[in-house]
Amino acid sequence: MKAVLGPTNTGKTHLAIERLCAHSSGMIGFPLRLLAREVYDRVCKIKGEKSVALITGEERIEPREARYLLCTAEAMPVLGGSAEGPVTDRSMAFVAIDEAQLGADRERGHVFTDRLLHARGREETMILGSSTLEPMVRALVPEAEIVTRPRFSTLSHAGARKLSRIPPRSAIVAFSAEQVYAIAEMLRRFRGGAAVVMGALSPQTRNAQVALYQSGEVDYLVATDAVGMGLNLDVEHVAFAGLAKFDGQRHRRLTTSEMAQIAGRAGRHQKDGTFGTLAGSGASSGLGSGAGSSRPDSEFAPEEIYAIEEHRFPPLTRLFWREPEPRFDSLAALIADLEAPPDRPELVLAPQAIDLAVLKRLAEEPQVAESVRGAAQVERFWEVCRLPDFRQQGAETHARFVARLWQDLRQGELGADFVAAQIAQLDRTGGDIDTLQGRIAAIRSWAYIAQRPDWVFARDEMAARARAVEARLSDALHGKLTERFINRRTAVLMKKLGPDAGLLSVRLEDEEVMVEGEHIGSLRGFAFKVDPAARLPDRKLLLAAAEKHLAALLQTRADALVDAIHSGGAPAIALVDDALVWDGERIATLGAGRSLLAPVLVPDRSLDAVPGPSRKALVAALEVWLEAALASLEPLRKLDEASRTADAGPNLRALLIALVEHGGMTPREQSGVDMLDKERRGMLARLGVRVGALDVFVPALLRPGPIALWWQLARIAGKSPGGTPLPDMPPALPATSHGHAPGYRNLGKQMVRLDIAEKLLREAHEARGSGRETGKARDFKLDPARAISMGLTTPSYARLLRLAGFQPIVPRPLAQDAYGPPAPVRWRWRPPRRQAEQERPAPLRADSAFAALADMVR
Repeated sequence: MKAVLGPTNTGKTHLAIERLCAHSSGMIGFPLRLLAREVYDRVCKIKGEKSVALITGEERIEPREARYLLCTAEAMPVLGGSAEGPVTDRSMAFVAIDEAQLGADRERGHVFTDRLLHARGREETMILGSSTLEPMVRALVPEAEIVTRPRFSTLSHAGARKLSRIPPRSAIVAFSAEQVYAIAEMLRRFRGGAAVVMGALSPQTRNAQVALYQSGEVDYLVATDAVGMGLNLDVEHVAFAGLAKFDGQRHRRLTTSEMAQIAGRAGRHQKDGTFGTLAGSGASSGLGSGAGSSRPDSEFAPEEIYAIEEHRFPPLTRLFWREPEPRFDSLAALIADLEAPPDRPELVLAPQAIDLAVLKRLAEEPQVAESVRGAAQVERFWEVCRLPDFRQQGAETHARFVARLWQDLRQGELGADFVAAQIAQLDRTGGDIDTLQGRIAAIRSWAYIAQRPDWVFARDEMAARARAVEARLSDALHGKLTERFINRRTAVLMKKLGPDAGLLSVRLEDEEVMVEGEHIGSLRGFAFKVDPAARLPDRKLLLAAAEKHLAALLQTRADALVDAIHSGGAPAIALVDDALVWDGERIATLGAGRSLLAPVLVPDRSLDAVPGPSRKALVAALEVWLEAALASLEPLRKLDEASRTADAGPNLRALLIALVEHGGMTPREQSGVDMLDKERRGMLARLGVRVGALDVFVPALLRPGPIALWWQLARIAGKSPGGTPLPDMPPALPATSHGHAPGYRNLGKQMVRLDIAEKLLREAHEARGSGRETGKARDFKLDPARAISMGLTTPSYARLLRLAGFQPIVPRPLAQDAYGPPAPVRWRWRPPRRQAEQERPAPLRADSAFAALADMVR
């Protein structure tokens, strides 16, 4: 039996692990699930996972061959005690209890006192704790050998410092969530942020936050007094934001032992540490309440400094105790035993803990009390009352939750479907920090419930689900804390920038410019944009760091774009209005050129930052891309070239120019096509122009792409193309508000595509011709089925026919006494009046003086 006592950083826990592994079996009880998990991982590496078990209220990993148990104090399977969890018949060769001085804690002290009195190893028992426990060990365990271990490093007082003067690798300790958040927000602004550790965090979240600090990603840790136990950190300085806290009963000043427990986090192993207070942490700084830095709890007293530096604290004179084996004859007997005073002067009855408060509260409700009959029911009811209040909502609220749980457990086990539904309700990772903390507290309750051996059907499955949900919520909470309290960019700049921004490494990752791995801005197209979230003082630093390397980055992007264009790839360049847009940014604009089809490419000013040779190659490549992009307008380009030839003549030249300016289509009645001779008409046909009954058009251009492209070029050339191109071009569609769309003829309430209109009219003429060949009358019948199948209504089809010269002959109505279907409408064609052809002058003699002039006019 040995008691190893001493201050923090004396290697007590390390010694216990060594002794545990030296025996054939063993068990250690810890004050925190977090610490039990940490040591469990360490022992697994030494002994293997099959030989090591983890037993806590919310998590149990119990291999069949496990010989080494790492537990929380409440979950230790101690023979003859009242520990939660199964009581094993196997005795352990080695047993240790860590932080045994917590026997003086108001809420949990009776558990640690019970382990101090009853937890024994077959071959060796070790009690670990503060030197203040020595009198209690001598009185309660007189057979124990007391070994005092000195601290590995020294701890010295550094006085008060402003938050802006706190050195790196420091922990700032506050005593409320609001104060923790306020300090972390301030550190984010001018130091890049801080990791956050609070008792309300799940162990997984706490570990993730600590990892941020330990890895050096941030240099500051803001925590509540939860940092004082179970966390081994590389802290060089501990700053207290206050020296008073609310302990659940009253607002009081910290004891010197509590101060030392927290301050002892500084200076691990052989490295010395310092502690002090946060200057200006009163109301004036927005970090707490009170009158300012002159508050009684804002500075260490000289005697407190001496006690912490020399590790001299008042010894414990009493430990809290509660009957570990109460009677379960009735609720009254159970309560009486739990409130019975101890029979030793070194022990004092523990204050009413939350489990006893819930028991007494529910015992006063007749409906609940009547449901608890017999010793087995009383014992089971007590186990339910001992459910920890993870939500920290107080005895009244927790009692209501326990009462609802008891209504199901008194009849047997909870159904798997019910437990799964309760767990699923909490499996939501949205919300703010407080919301996620509340869900984690709730899922920890259900994790505890699912771990009980006789409370839940499908225990292993439900426990695994609860752990999985807790892990997801913890990851989400860690993300929220990191997002709110850590500015990685500022942290990197403060740590690595120094006087020369050019020394920082800059690289491009998916168009995001990274300085030392931190995002400082975006490179869209060839324009660098500083991150809008950057603070104003950072902007100059970010620009200075980026500009040192920006030319090389731009050259790389330009060369890559040139290669993609010349290799026939498909770079995501788009013609938007009058601009060439790449990567969401303008890289060139188009201006009016010598003709509508030959716009001028003007490079954007953002390309000026590209080195000269690469910029020249890029502009040439963009010219190549533009030429390829305008390839669909090749029929128009042929018309434009033909209009400049000497063979065109004035009438054909005027028609070709009109077609180019109107996107390859123009009404026949305004085109002058009827004035062309046979030779010019042949030229028109070879150019791909179709002369229809109503319109002259180029069929190859009646597609959405070419029409939209021509429409853009017309606007660039300063013309008014009229209408708006359609993303698709159905055969017929309702008329637009302005009554015009490129490629369509207006029929009143509908518009029909030009080629469809010509097809329908050609069929009408074929029907007219077939009637003439059979010797029938000049009028004939037309079937509107084809027009209707293309989306035209009967009135729109009739209007199209009338525009082309077809006249309807309405049949006479049926006589008054006649019955049967009405006679169909018949049609008659009358050629529309065309512009009279000019009379051809008499041929001139070849030797006439006006012969040469006549040829020029023609």
